[in-house]
Amino acid sequence: MKARFLNTVIALTLSIVLFSCSKPETTPIPVPDPYSAQQATPPVEPAPAPPVAASTSGDEGLQLIEKADCLACHKIDSKLIGPSYQEVAAKYTDADLDILAQKIIEGGKGNWGDTPMTPHNGLSKDNAKLMVKYILSLKK
Repeated sequence: MKARFLNTVIALTLSIVLFSCSKPETTPIPVPDPYSAQQATPPVEPAPAPPVAASTSGDEGLQLIEKADCLACHKIDSKLIGPSYQEVAAKYTDADLDILAQKIIEGGKGNWGDTPMTPHNGLSKDNAKLMVKYILSLKK
């Protein structure tokens, strides 16, 4: 019984010591002073976009190319995923206009490697021909 009493007293004493010595720590959340002397940063104006070739050329074929997804795979003067337009112009002539226009609409594979060209089913034959005429005009 004496041991039980001593254990209880020791437990209570330790509890009192621990709780009386501990101080709850609270860190205040900083709140910005709405009337501080901080100056608002001036808005940054975006850099002007570089001029696009179509806006100055007025070529309807180039405008159609820029509106479609063609420039994701082709560049005018260097190979990207597909051949450059100058390479296409060097390989084909005006006699191939209908064939190339149809290839733009239906897509194709094999003439320039294994990477397929995606079809553009929503494109009219006349618009595809305008695009081909522009590409063939890039012949060096």
